[in-house]
Parts: sequence; structure tokens; C-alpha cells
Amino acid sequence: MVRNSPDDRRFAPATARNREPILAVLKGILPAEGIVLEIASGTGEHAAYFALQFPRLTWQPSDADPDNLASIAAWAAASGAANIRAPLVLDVGAADWGIEGVAAILCINMIHVSPWSATVALMAGARRRLARGAPLYLYGPYMRGGRHTAPSNAAFDADLRRHDPAWGMRDLDDVTRLAAEHGFDLAERVEMPANNLSVVFRRR
Repeated sequence: MVRNSPDDRRFAPATARNREPILAVLKGILPAEGIVLEIASGTGEHAAYFALQFPRLTWQPSDADPDNLASIAAWAAASGAANIRAPLVLDVGAADWGIEGVAAILCINMIHVSPWSATVALMAGARRRLARGAPLYLYGPYMRGGRHTAPSNAAFDADLRRHDPAWGMRDLDDVTRLAAEHGFDLAERVEMPANNLSVVFRRR
């Protein structure tokens, strides 16, 4: 659920719950400097928060929905961080992302609320833009071995598929195989609160 503030900022309650655990993982994987491309920035809360935590990195938020850009920009302005770029309209399925070489790519809570083709496009686009060893970070809920890891995840998956049959939780094995096909090795998998995972791939 997303709620609005009196200005253009929108709030996703899950962000306040997951940003600290995600930050703990990012501290161990992000480079010291460079551009971090965040795919599907949504409200923009993560971008504003993480940019403040990594002042030597340049944060590039993006989203496929132009309606989200005002919220992303408002959060960036409210944060006072000088290292957040203006948000991009970025559809992972497009050949032109509006940005080329980057030091890292983050994608939080996207692949289960988009068709599988979006995950394929994400991997292909990341391969073209990341150098060897650079991280591709994914966060969200996953099935493992074809099974849900908790009843709440199964219920969430059913809700997603009722909303759009092309959506739904992906199996981590499938995502890992797809990543390997696009030149990425699974480097780290971290259990997160509320039955989510942080998954770190690195460009081979």
C-alpha cells in the first residue's frame, strides 16, 4: 500500500521496515565510488535514504512509470543529498536505458510485480552496463525448489497472480540460471526479514 504526503512524496510502509536490513547488505557489496543505478525506484524512499548513507556514490533512480518520478524527485529534494541524479523513465525492456556504464545495479521488489520477460530484460541490460565483478543486487520474496518458504508468501503470490497472471514470485533457481546465461554468478544470498531475500550476482 502506498500513501501520499501533502507534497509529491509517496510513502510505501515496507520501506521503513526493510531499508536498514538492505543497507547492511549494501555496505558489504557496493563499490567505494561510481554510479549506482536503481531500477524500479517506486516512491523514491530507498534512493533518498541510501544516497545519504553512501555520499561518495552517485545514485541514479529510475522507474518505468512516469507518475512515480515526481515522488522520487520530491524525496531526493527533501533528503538534501547532493549525490542523487534526477530520476530516469526507464523501461528495462527498452534497448536504450538512458544510461550506460555503471558501478552497480539495484532492483528492489520488481521481479515479482512484472512479467518474467522483465527479469530477462533486466539481466540482458545489466550485462551490457556492468563491468566484470560489478554487483547486481536483487531484493524480494522468492520460491525455492519450486516451493514457497512461508504461508504468507504463498498467499502473497496468489494475490499477485489474481492481479495479473503474468506476475508472481519467481523461483530463485530459475533466476540464478537466467543470470548465469547472461554472464552473472551468484555471489551471495542473505535471508531478510518477512521471508525476503537479498540476492547478489556479480558480472563474470
